[in-house]
Amino acid sequence: MHPISGPAPSPWQQRALVPVLVSLGMLVAVISSLGAPLIPTIAAVDHVSVTDAQWSLTVTMLVGAVATPAMGRLGDGPHRRKVVLTGLAVVLVGSLLAALPLGFSCLIVGRALQGVGMGLVPLAIATARDSVPPERARSALSTLSLTTAAGVGIGYPLTGLLAESLGMYAGFWFAVIATTLALIAAAVVLPRPPTRPARPMDVPGTLLLALGMSGLLFTLTQGERWGWGSPPLLVLGAVSLLLLAGWVLQELRTAHPLVDLRLIRDRTVFAAHLTTVMGGVGMYLLISLVTRYVQTPSSAGYGFGSSVIVTGLILVPFSVGSLVAGRVVRILVRNQPPVRLLPVSCLLSLAALLTFVFAHGSLWEVFVTMALAGLGVGVNFAVTPGIVVASVPAHETGSAMSFNQVVKYMGYSTGSALSAVILQAATEPGHGLPPESGYRTAGLTGCAVWAATAVVAYLLTRSGAHRDTATVRGGNLPVAADSGTAPESAGPIRPTGAEQ
Repeated sequence: MHPISGPAPSPWQQRALVPVLVSLGMLVAVISSLGAPLIPTIAAVDHVSVTDAQWSLTVTMLVGAVATPAMGRLGDGPHRRKVVLTGLAVVLVGSLLAALPLGFSCLIVGRALQGVGMGLVPLAIATARDSVPPERARSALSTLSLTTAAGVGIGYPLTGLLAESLGMYAGFWFAVIATTLALIAAAVVLPRPPTRPARPMDVPGTLLLALGMSGLLFTLTQGERWGWGSPPLLVLGAVSLLLLAGWVLQELRTAHPLVDLRLIRDRTVFAAHLTTVMGGVGMYLLISLVTRYVQTPSSAGYGFGSSVIVTGLILVPFSVGSLVAGRVVRILVRNQPPVRLLPVSCLLSLAALLTFVFAHGSLWEVFVTMALAGLGVGVNFAVTPGIVVASVPAHETGSAMSFNQVVKYMGYSTGSALSAVILQAATEPGHGLPPESGYRTAGLTGCAVWAATAVVAYLLTRSGAHRDTATVRGGNLPVAADSGTAPESAGPIRPTGAEQ
């Protein structure tokens, strides 16, 4: 790795930089996971339906899908430090709004502002590439890439513990304190970025993506309430699709796109992005189902009536499975093409959903389900960045990985919304809880999607296996490549298998 010349940080800044960057990644992961275990509690406290309360998770992922490429573009020049500090300030304001008992609308606005923080992880990775000495860069990037997996395992039980002990808003007050400390540390430690020309911001592309995704998700969540055949819903859905089509055209014709969609023409890259978006859908579909299921009182004929603390602990095996997957992938890619692991990740995720559908009578079975899900998602997120980077020109790495982040967060928000839609559709009028068959329907829907994705991923990657093997053995896959900025400074580094 040969960083671009720039202002060298002082020795004490260099020592503190990696811990501060890791804390940023951990903070983002914890804050983004605050919503899921609290969904039933939010519904009860704010007197809204569980479907509406699901937006406390969905809106964070939705904003993250738009904020990540936008912040990556803004930070791909001389203003990266300002972008990071501004992003943290926005997260702080959002955390404060979510922590104040001002009603459901204020909570949703706060969670939306917290979603801006999801764009900080690629900037933290880019900062490590540019500013960390080469002998420490590999371990630093690997650690940063692991924080998102570890953060889920910390965020969910932490949310449960705080909510159970101090009330629903305690987790958000924790976010206020943690973000304040992170903002101070970043202001003191973050170095000025290397000198690079600033690129113009694709404002039309950003607006089209934000409006199109928001409209589509709103259409999905309001279908049961408005009626799937109602004219307002059909018009909203059509307009949203037109906006997304306009976004695609905008990205294809502008000189400086928010995301360069031309790069997905490669079959291997397309397979990587496809499994990433499905990994996001499957991940939050299952997480949303499980967290609601285990908190359902047993008087409903199913569920365990678990506390928010127990619900949070159920997500720990997911994080452990993701971390184990990173280690396993690191061994497997030494002897076989990483692209062959994409269908494997789909089959592991399929196994997780099948386990949930047919074996959820005991808590230990749910723990096994989440461990399998962590393995499936972990394998996919571990190999995808290296596959994408190996398949596109070096100067296009930033744009390619920016798109990968976008589809990942799109998957997160879609999976979160989809679980609410299926359960709401299964709920009889006048009943507050869906029947157990609703969970089975949601799980089988996910199984069908995973099976189809596995087949498509296998067909798309068959011809790319030989090329990918040569690339891996040649040592050309960079570590932690999911940066939202162009990695001109990244030299050839072997994959860690720790991407998340």
